[in-house]
Amino acid sequence: MDKVQCEILGLSSNPSTGGAYAILLKEVEGSRRLPIIIGAFEAQAIALEMEGIKPPRPLTHDLLKTIVDNLGANVVEILVNELKDNTFYAKIILEVSGLTNEIDARPSDAIALAVRTFAPIYIAESVMHSAAFIPSDESELPEFENIGDLETDKKYISKEAQIAALQDKLREALESEEFERAAKLRDDIKKLTQSN
Repeated sequence: MDKVQCEILGLSSNPSTGGAYAILLKEVEGSRRLPIIIGAFEAQAIALEMEGIKPPRPLTHDLLKTIVDNLGANVVEILVNELKDNTFYAKIILEVSGLTNEIDARPSDAIALAVRTFAPIYIAESVMHSAAFIPSDESELPEFENIGDLETDKKYISKEAQIAALQDKLREALESEEFERAAKLRDDIKKLTQSN
């Protein structure tokens, strides 16, 4: 499988996707950008680690890193390997006692672990081809250093990523029986789908 190494360009909030956050990845040896919509908890976990802020008690991703370390494992890399039905899929590649294990994960969790273990982040070329964009002018890109408001910058997030985030929020609303919110999310998804 062809894969491209990427680095985190930044995180930003995006009110248009129901309060979700976007993580923007940039290929190391190129100019393509890949936005992935993630939840607030995962965005916070990534941002805290990137800023070097240690919470008083370990977060879930800190706990996961401690377990990996205590088992003598090594996070070799994380790989966002698939985009299916507007949902990104990832794998955490671990090495334990000379054996390689692939663990299915959400990209947000995999990236939160990668920033804690300094593991490289790779994106499958097929995913980059279908969901990444090339900025027309570097000066047009918003600054993504800190979590900020992405409302005016939503043109940089693909419709597929917006639809995926809305579908996740719709599932959550249905599970928690928030039917009025679910109906609004359904309508938003329909609008985006029809504008494709």
